[in-house]
Formats: sequence, C-alpha cells, structure tokens
Amino acid sequence: MKRHLAASAVALMGTTAAAQDVSTTVPDAVSAVSPALEHYSANVTKTVWNAESLSMRDRSLVTFAAMVTRGEAEQLDTFTALALDAGVTPAELSETITHLAFYTGWGNATGAAKAMAPVFAERGIAAADLPGASPELLPLDEESEAARQTMVQDTYGMVSQGVVDYTEEMLFRDLWLRPDLAPRDRSMITVAGLIAAGQPEQMTFHLNRAMDNGLTQEEAGGMLAHLAFYAGWPRVFSAMPVAKEVFANRSE
Repeated sequence: MKRHLAASAVALMGTTAAAQDVSTTVPDAVSAVSPALEHYSANVTKTVWNAESLSMRDRSLVTFAAMVTRGEAEQLDTFTALALDAGVTPAELSETITHLAFYTGWGNATGAAKAMAPVFAERGIAAADLPGASPELLPLDEESEAARQTMVQDTYGMVSQGVVDYTEEMLFRDLWLRPDLAPRDRSMITVAGLIAAGQPEQMTFHLNRAMDNGLTQEEAGGMLAHLAFYAGWPRVFSAMPVAKEVFANRSE
C-alpha cells in the first residue's frame, strides 16, 4: 500500500520539479575547489538532464546504475533520492542493486545498499514494501533460453561448468524473470553497467536484448551521451562501435 501511495505521489510531480533537484547532486565542495568544474556541472544539470532523448526517470535510473557499478557509494544517497523523486519506485531501486550484484559484483551492490538505507528510512520505506526473495516469476521464453544455453554450454562448458550452470539457473531462469523491474529497464541498467565498467565486449547481446525489450535506438543513443558525463568519455567511446554495429544490424 505504501508503495502504491508513493508512486501516486510521484506521478503528480512535474518533470520541471524533478529537474530542479539535479542541482543538489553537485556537492558544495566543488565550488570551493574547482570553479570550472562547478560551471560545467551546472551546464550538465541544466542541459544534459533535460535532453529529450531519454526521460528524467530513465536518466536517474541509468546514472544510479552507473554509480553502483563504479562503486561510487558516497553520492548514492543523493542519487537515490533523485531517482525516487523522478519516478523510479523503491521496488525498482531495490531490484536494480540486486540485479547489478551479478553484473558488477557483490561488494558494489552491498555498498549501494548501505548508502541507500538512510534515504529509505527517512522516507518510511521498509523491507515489507520491497520485493521479496521469491516472487512469482515472469514467463520464460523456453526456445530462446534453450538456444542461449546451448551456445554458452558449447562455448564454455569445458572452461567452467559452474559458470555455465549458475548463468542458466540463477540469472536467466531466475534473476531476469523477477517482475518488479520491467524487462526493458533490467536490460537498460545492464547495458549502463557494462558501459560504466568499461566492458563493451559484453554489450552486443545485452543491447540487442534491451532493444528487443522496448528500448529505442534514440533512447540507447541518449544513454550513451548521458553516461559520457558519469562514466567518462573513454568508456563511452569504447562502447560506441558496439552500439553502431548493433544499430546497423537491426536496420538491415
């Protein structure tokens, strides 16, 4: 019930109000140490966050995912609050760190949980309001999963059967089917995490999956532009050739 009321309250907020909150993500110390950085940061909060290629809600979720991936827990409380104000639900944030534990490591996810906990407590979000350990899973595309599993088994079974088995049992037959984060968003944060981690070699499968799940090419391009500021230009430019190839292959 609390989750429903919180979502309803957020839905009444205008995007302008949410956009204004982005300025609070720039620490006061920045102006004392680097006026130039403060200037650029102000431009980022005014222009990048308001670009039409990606919604404020999606930008908040992508930025949150990048920070979890990079272990930037010191700012996660601010970006947790921003994401909630922009329309990301507590359940979706909870699922995001659970999902990213598998893609960026347990330490980053647990560090994120510690940073988020005070924000959740302040807003009256309790464990009872969040997704449980064993929800009713979404339907599995058995044919697609069988093809994926066969490919992974044939390619890597002789290297580590444990990795192959865990990938099937814990990721694609469990984690990816959890219902409190939409498949599109689950794919989107995975791609954001791969970009932020500098792992473009894993992007082809997941970007295609994201677009199959509803992420548009414009949104994917907007995510790349946004992450240039939060993951750095080198990581984004390493990801650009992969995105270019995916877009080209899908347009054929």
